[in-house]
Amino acid sequence: MHSEGTRCENDPVTETSRLDDGPFFHGTRAALGAGDHLVAGHPSNYRSEVLMNHVYFTALRDGAGLAAELAVLLGPEGAEPHVYRVEPTGDFEDDPNVTDKKFPGNPTRSFRTRAPMVVVEEIHDWTRLTPEALEEWRVRLDALRVSNAEIIN
Repeated sequence: MHSEGTRCENDPVTETSRLDDGPFFHGTRAALGAGDHLVAGHPSNYRSEVLMNHVYFTALRDGAGLAAELAVLLGPEGAEPHVYRVEPTGDFEDDPNVTDKKFPGNPTRSFRTRAPMVVVEEIHDWTRLTPEALEEWRVRLDALRVSNAEIIN
């Protein structure tokens, strides 16, 4: 137990220890509408055999754009990237896949929650990756898949 106003990494967020005020974004290949809910329990975009226990989101618009582009890269032919402004409905924590164990702090402003996220609107002004950058990511993701890299779920 921590006293009010102090927080250890990956403690659940409470009203007195909110990690970030947003706005928040989620990148995906799914076509969604305002009011839709993002919920945990879906397969990972990066390893389809892994069911995700959390919904992942970021306070960086282009970070969500990267996630959307990667979801399309690994998805079915013809998929399109989408970035949504979202709002958490419950507590959230730093994403341990890109914080703490791998990087100090949370430079990517990436988070996860077990609670549903509400889609507010689709965002269109995010930076698309170049074809060269997409190819670099394809190579990185293939290497992660081959090495059976752990997803902290």
